[in-house]
Amino acid sequence: MKRVLITGGAGFLGSHLCDRFIKEGYHVIAMDNLITGDMRNIEHLFHLPNFEFYHHDVSKFIHVPGELDYILHFASPASPIDYLKIPIQTLKVGSLGIHNCLGLARVKGARVLIASTSEVYGDPSVHPQPEEYWGNVNPVGPRGVYDEAKRFQEAITMAYHTYHGLETRIVRIFNTYGPRMRLNDGRVLPAFIGQALRGEDLTVFGDGSQTRSFCYVDDLVEGIYRLLLSDYAYPVNIGNPSEITIKEFGEEIIKLTGTKQKLILKDLPVDDPKQRQPDITKAKAILDWEPKVSREEGLRITYDYFKSLPEEELYTAAYHREFAKN
Repeated sequence: MKRVLITGGAGFLGSHLCDRFIKEGYHVIAMDNLITGDMRNIEHLFHLPNFEFYHHDVSKFIHVPGELDYILHFASPASPIDYLKIPIQTLKVGSLGIHNCLGLARVKGARVLIASTSEVYGDPSVHPQPEEYWGNVNPVGPRGVYDEAKRFQEAITMAYHTYHGLETRIVRIFNTYGPRMRLNDGRVLPAFIGQALRGEDLTVFGDGSQTRSFCYVDDLVEGIYRLLLSDYAYPVNIGNPSEITIKEFGEEIIKLTGTKQKLILKDLPVDDPKQRQPDITKAKAILDWEPKVSREEGLRITYDYFKSLPEEELYTAAYHREFAKN
């Protein structure tokens, strides 16, 4: 039985990856410090003999006994609220954390796949964004702690690949949604659905003309799984190229939820990207991958999940465990 370590395993994407690798017959070791992750995302796996959980901060030295075949580094805060509240932890997990994972991979002879992001493209001047585009990022802006952590993560991963001959894979993840998202994490999809469920007007930042491309989580996990098992070491975009404006998306949510709220315009946050759409030519050619789940179907599943949450969760602010400020 092959063994895989998934950092950030109690998070939104990490927990879905745990499910997929369990389904594929792997021994899964999930690691998370629970600063933004939630044990409820993986509690259904705890009874399984081929699942382990390590409560650990990957920014500190990592020890995992026994053999490891794969390491997936998905530990990172991942929403604008996170960047503002825990900026230093965001930087550390993308620098110290990946360094620890790469060192562990060298010792174990494991292949590493890192979760990069469309945010490496910043506020893009090229549209849609191919992997060859180098990006337009403000390193000292409020989003810089996340954007630059991910850009550094890519750079050190490639350095280990070229200098040490380590087997590495890099996935650039575009906007993804589905069950287990934190309802109040500040990202547009859970924000809109949460506001609709609370009977509030939907907050649109800017004039609503900025675009996003939303990929359902099962499609993303399939792309990641194929990339891990491929022989391609350079970055690959995984996302849904179906682009929509934020204003149109808000109107879709109002229609989906059957509510009567209005769209309220507020100032656009600093460095908020105006456009976001993946060029998935490489994913199609190298991985034979493209998204299958329509936005209509994915939103319905996600809305049903949010409706099933306890009512008090609708009114709970995004939660972060208290960590030292260093």
